[in-house]
Amino acid sequence: MPTVIHVPEELAAAQEKFNGEAGRAFVSGLPGLAAGFLDRWDLRVTGAPMHGVSALVLPVDRADGTPAVLKLQILDEETEGEPVALRIWNGDGAVRLLDHDTATGTMLLERLDPSRILSRLPDAQEAVLVIARLLAHLTSTPAPPGMRRLGDLAGAMLERTPGALARVPDPAARRILADCAAALREVVDEPGDRLLHWDLHEENVLASDRADWLAIDPKPLAGDPGFELWPALANRFDADDVRRRFDAMTDVLGLDRERARAWTYGRLLQNCLWDIEDGRPLEDLQLEIARRLSGRTP
Repeated sequence: MPTVIHVPEELAAAQEKFNGEAGRAFVSGLPGLAAGFLDRWDLRVTGAPMHGVSALVLPVDRADGTPAVLKLQILDEETEGEPVALRIWNGDGAVRLLDHDTATGTMLLERLDPSRILSRLPDAQEAVLVIARLLAHLTSTPAPPGMRRLGDLAGAMLERTPGALARVPDPAARRILADCAAALREVVDEPGDRLLHWDLHEENVLASDRADWLAIDPKPLAGDPGFELWPALANRFDADDVRRRFDAMTDVLGLDRERARAWTYGRLLQNCLWDIEDGRPLEDLQLEIARRLSGRTP
C-alpha cells in the first residue's frame, strides 16, 4: 500500500505567503513528488513529516536500514547551491549529502537528531561559540566557481537603498540605515571568496552521534565571513550582549573587526530592505543591533 504524504498546513501557508502561485503549485505537487522519490531511492517513511518555511522533510530508512531524511523544496537561487556546498563540506561540520536530484533539488541527507538542537542549549553564550566554531570551519573553504556572489547581492542592495530610505518615516531609523549603507560601500569592492552558509542560526544546528554539532540548511554564497555573524547576534536577543558576542565571534573566526562590522551592517541593511519592500515595519531588534555595534548605546 503506497505511503500517503500529508503536507503540514503551516508549510502550505508559508509557501502561499512567500511564493504565491509557485508555492501553491509546489505544495499541491508534494505528495506525488515525495512518492516518486520514495520509490526511486527505495525509502521507507519512519516518522511524522517535519518542515520549515520552505521544505518538507521526511524521516526515512534506506533499503539497508540506514536512517536518513528526504528533503523536498522549491528549486530557486537560494536552494540550488545547497547540494554543491554540502558535497564540498562532505559531512565535515555539516550534514552529509547522500543523494541528490538536480532537476527538482530533492536531497537525501543523513539523519541528525532533531531533539538535540542548539536553540535548546541552556547556555546562550556557549551557543554563540558553537556557531562561531562551525563558521570558522565551514568558511575556511573557498567557494567553487558559479556560486552566487555576495558582491553582486551587496551591489544590488546599495542600488535599492535610496528608494527604500524614502519610505522610512522615522528619521532616526533612516539615519541608521544610511550609516549601514555607507559602511557597506567601504567594503563592497572586496566581497571575499569563502564558501558561506548564510543562514547559520540556532535552529540550523543539530547534534548527531558522529559529531557534537552540525550545520544544516545552507543558503550558500561566495563572500566574506563577516556576513555570517548576524544570526548569532539576534538569537535569544540580548541588547547588552551584542558587542560581547560580536567580539567573541570575530576572535574565533580571526576576522578584522572593522571589516566584519561593515559586513554585519550589510546584513542588517539586507533584512531591513526586505521589510521595507514588503511593506512591513522595521524591527527594533535590527536597529538596536546596529546601534549597539556602533557604540552609540551604552
